[in-house]
Amino acid sequence: MKDGVIAERGLVLLGCGKMGSAMLEGWLKRGLPATSVWVNDPNPSDWVQAQGVNLNAPLPDAPAIVLIAVKPQMMADALPSLKAMGNGPTLFLSVAAGISIATYETLLGEATPIVRAMPNTPAAVGQGITAIIGNGRAAAEDLDLSETLLSAVGEVVRLESETQMDAVTGLSGSGPAYVFHMIECMAAAGEAQGLSPELAMSLAKATVAGAGALAKQADDDPAQLRRNVTSPNGTTQAGLEVLMDEGTGLPPLMVATVKAAADRSRELANG
Repeated sequence: MKDGVIAERGLVLLGCGKMGSAMLEGWLKRGLPATSVWVNDPNPSDWVQAQGVNLNAPLPDAPAIVLIAVKPQMMADALPSLKAMGNGPTLFLSVAAGISIATYETLLGEATPIVRAMPNTPAAVGQGITAIIGNGRAAAEDLDLSETLLSAVGEVVRLESETQMDAVTGLSGSGPAYVFHMIECMAAAGEAQGLSPELAMSLAKATVAGAGALAKQADDDPAQLRRNVTSPNGTTQAGLEVLMDEGTGLPPLMVATVKAAADRSRELANG
């Protein structure tokens, strides 16, 4: 771990489900001592129990950072135990969806440095992307520290305003589910054309995974990559004419999909 202050003062992980465990695994691999980590979770997995962290033990008075990874509906029960750490030097980093910075300031104190983050589930395989934004009390070093922690599970981007977080939630936060559903739909379409279910699913998974890797690594943007695959009047063009229809195709459907998720994120943040 680049910043020795975490190892010295400690890191508290409030909640350690799939996302918390993925991050913990990344930190431990990067050299953070297990003895510098306190995990507070009522139902820790066997894996967490085997890591040698301080599990459900008395917490340090002023850890370097508290990472909040509990489900939003559990927040009211989980946070009061940490209120004594508010308005102090401890940075609070939240990966809980739909919980605004203002909510944390109310619970922990307005002088508390807070960074809100939105990761996504590919973090579980080190391929996530996380957007972060801090409150007025979060200094540059707090954002740097947050980025260092979150980069253990993928890329990190910084937002200009917390209002962008709802759009991030609708796009990258919920986005993996959209892609998984596309895989389902592609496989079903292959079955409809005579492929076995197993073969259709294998082709759909490999196609999406390969295309995603190519899009990430190539110098060309996705529009150019699409054009590279599309021969005039060929099979791909025939398919794209359906998929890209401005009235019934993917463009308006995706706009409506992301908007619906972003709107729901706003509703959750507003109570």
